[in-house]
Amino acid sequence: MDGEAAQAGPGYARADQILSGYVTSAVGYASDYLQPTLHRGLPSAHLTFLFSLADPVVTGQTPEHARSHGPYRNLVLVGGLHSGPAYVVPDERQRGVQISVHPLAARAVFGAPARELSALVTDGFDLLGADAERVRAGMREASSWPARFGILQDYLRDRVDARPQRRERVRPELVEAWRWLAWHRGTGSMDGLAEHVHLSPRQLRILFAREVGVGPKQVGRLMRFAHATAQIAYAVAGDRTPDLAGVAAHCGYFDHAHLDRDFAQFAGINPRGWIAEERR
Repeated sequence: MDGEAAQAGPGYARADQILSGYVTSAVGYASDYLQPTLHRGLPSAHLTFLFSLADPVVTGQTPEHARSHGPYRNLVLVGGLHSGPAYVVPDERQRGVQISVHPLAARAVFGAPARELSALVTDGFDLLGADAERVRAGMREASSWPARFGILQDYLRDRVDARPQRRERVRPELVEAWRWLAWHRGTGSMDGLAEHVHLSPRQLRILFAREVGVGPKQVGRLMRFAHATAQIAYAVAGDRTPDLAGVAAHCGYFDHAHLDRDFAQFAGINPRGWIAEERR
């Protein structure tokens, strides 16, 4: 591999802004592992779009699948909204760019609604065509993270600009419902949300299912879970022991046990087990 992606030591670089309104974050990573520790990728309320600038990313639906002879192997991948973890087998040297895409921008960015991207992993070349390899090669050869982010920005902008905007427009009620959920960080009643956008709860569920593939309640749960895990990870990064009961209360869970249940579904492990993995 050419350029800084091959030479840079471990570290991360975050793009200031890429395609605002469509992309919520873009992070370049260069990670060296002393031992191949299986990574647990948690679900979120966004689509994951990843370009590997090294070897294929190896993932699985279970630890056994990830370490088997038939896991997913992708140089470019799109991860849909899902309710369980993805298990990633890290190489000794990983280099890539990971992008979080707003699900309501899926039509504009990928040419398909988020409900059609519901698989844990969709091969990026199958979805995006040969142009994705051109972009990946350009980012591999670039000499800096800003240069790579510039290539990515141009690629995504060209994809959005090339699509007929009228056909890609998402219902305004759905846009406002998502904004309301994000503002409340996934908390609040579904009846209150439906009333806010002047739809019945049933109409709102149908609207979400048609566009996103999951209902508003599940989206809210994913948002709330992401808020909780971010708080826990922040404490761990500061070498502090997270107050799980306090996190649960702050993030809108009924109690600590309620948080444990979401961890069991979304992470496949309890909070303390996940904290131990994060510290490792």
